[in-house]
Amino acid sequence: MRICLLLLFTLLGAEASFAAEVNIYSARKEALIKPLLDKYTEQSGVEVNLITGKADALIKRLELEGVNSPADLLLTTDVGRLHRARQLNLLAAVDSAELTKNIPSIYRDPENYWFALSLRSRVIVYAKETVSAEDLSTYEALADPVWKKKVCVRSSSNIYNQSLVSAMLVHLGEAKVEGWARGLVANLARSPKGGDRDQIKAVAIGQCKLALVNTYYLAGMLSSKIEAEVNAANKVALFWPNQNGRGVHVNISGAGVTRSSMHKEEARKLLEYLSGAEAQLWYAENNHEYPVRSDVPVSEILRSWGDFKADDLALSRLGELNASAVRLMDRAGWK
Repeated sequence: MRICLLLLFTLLGAEASFAAEVNIYSARKEALIKPLLDKYTEQSGVEVNLITGKADALIKRLELEGVNSPADLLLTTDVGRLHRARQLNLLAAVDSAELTKNIPSIYRDPENYWFALSLRSRVIVYAKETVSAEDLSTYEALADPVWKKKVCVRSSSNIYNQSLVSAMLVHLGEAKVEGWARGLVANLARSPKGGDRDQIKAVAIGQCKLALVNTYYLAGMLSSKIEAEVNAANKVALFWPNQNGRGVHVNISGAGVTRSSMHKEEARKLLEYLSGAEAQLWYAENNHEYPVRSDVPVSEILRSWGDFKADDLALSRLGELNASAVRLMDRAGWK
């Protein structure tokens, strides 16, 4: 009897030890998430194991590993990728009153398969010396011939651009958006290449007058320790498009509990922590992203850009329309 009890306690102890950890596949760079996870471990005692990589590669890894995947949480950028992970049956629904309270419904999956953890907006940056804010208005106006050979943008393979086009499809319909995309392509100063920081640098050196970028890239350059990045960022200014209409396009970084998770309870609790005030403030101050909670203040750089009207489109629609957006961009010659 004593041996049986000892064996039982050993097994229960092993189970408790096994459960006190969470494994994350993160498309966010380690420096942008690990300090926050270390804080959580300090407070909760739960060990967080982090594997970082390219967003699409991590989703493919989850798919190949299937039910044997050690991952408990997938943390990635852009709602399009979270939607893809759900469509591939890689995520599990989460029932959490805390997440429902902290995260507005437009920033989470309708059936709670994924949740936004931070917000960013795709905005127009322009050359301060040669362009005036009065010359700008909407995303649609970027197709106006007045901007011929003056616009820089990333490739159509970039998920941020795909999500912007998906949002425009909801608001404007396919015919109008395809016409806009063709006009935008005709206005490009160079063939699409590089990341958002490269577009900002191109505007700074006069290769183009305008570019489409995510807000946190510009904020990251303004707060950089690299003098050349700060100098380039200071040569451009930010413009919030569509403020007299639907509002500026907003996207997310977010996460979902994996279907294969062996620690679903611990994964849920970590998600709840990441949606809490402490974590949201850390995102705002260190990553220069907008909190999903309206009661959390933003960084000084973000405050300097002022308030703005955001598109209130439910972000689940962006994932649903991603394939249509990609086909449209291909037809328009957006490389």
